[in-house]
Amino acid sequence: MSNSTFDFNAFVRESKEVLVNPKSYFSTMKTTGGIVEPLIKAIIYGVIAGIIVFLWSIIGLGAFTGGVFGGTIGIMALVWYVIAAIIGLFIGAVILLIISSICQGSTDFEANMRVTASVMVIMPISALLVFTSGINLTLGTIVGLAVNLFALWLLYNGLVEALKAKPATSKILILVLAALLVLFMLIGMGTRNRVMKQFDNSEVEEVLKDLETD
Repeated sequence: MSNSTFDFNAFVRESKEVLVNPKSYFSTMKTTGGIVEPLIKAIIYGVIAGIIVFLWSIIGLGAFTGGVFGGTIGIMALVWYVIAAIIGLFIGAVILLIISSICQGSTDFEANMRVTASVMVIMPISALLVFTSGINLTLGTIVGLAVNLFALWLLYNGLVEALKAKPATSKILILVLAALLVLFMLIGMGTRNRVMKQFDNSEVEEVLKDLETD
């Protein structure tokens, strides 16, 4: 793909390759050619993710539900996903550049931006699985963690194969990030369970007070 003509067929092919064979893809990925291509790629991923979340809101699954109101919020989510994709691309590229520097890999901004854009293929996958939160919050949290861990695996391949970072250092850093993800998930689940338990206890106490008053 080039900046003058965006090849959508190549985009689809590359997206599949990232998911199925990330090591092979990143080892042959172009790290030059301008920022337009990765920007378009990120926007497409954001649009697809936003459409999926919007559809889930219409069906009644996922984070945005509730008839017309849910659909309206779903449209807002679509716009938000596109904006988040653009902002996330640039911020993610800066963060990846810092990580790559620590791992003695490439510090070229465009190369890091291209790896970031490729890893953003995870956005539609995450949006597709958001319905699990509508079924069960714990299930949604676990699925979300699995998606994020897979994203870190893609990032590791991008670091080592495309940015030529040291494998040992990259592995340690990715494992640290994975451990933090798991820790945050456990903390979040624990906090939510305590809040729910407190809410249930308060509700029971309120009912008992009403009975005593009657």
